[in-house]
Amino acid sequence: MGQQFGVQAIGVAATVAWSVIFTFIIVKVTMAVAGLRASEDEIIEGLDVSSHGESGYSL
Repeated sequence: MGQQFGVQAIGVAATVAWSVIFTFIIVKVTMAVAGLRASEDEIIEGLDVSSHGESGYSL
């Protein structure tokens, strides 16, 4: 039973490592291509206007 736990622990560690490595790669590629955040000017203007060209609320 202890040996099976060790095998499963190695499997879990390998899965976590795989996920961390490929998530890091995906984030770096996304940052290089499109960026992860809107610019400061877009945030101030409002993301509805900058992303969709219309206001989300008519106040």
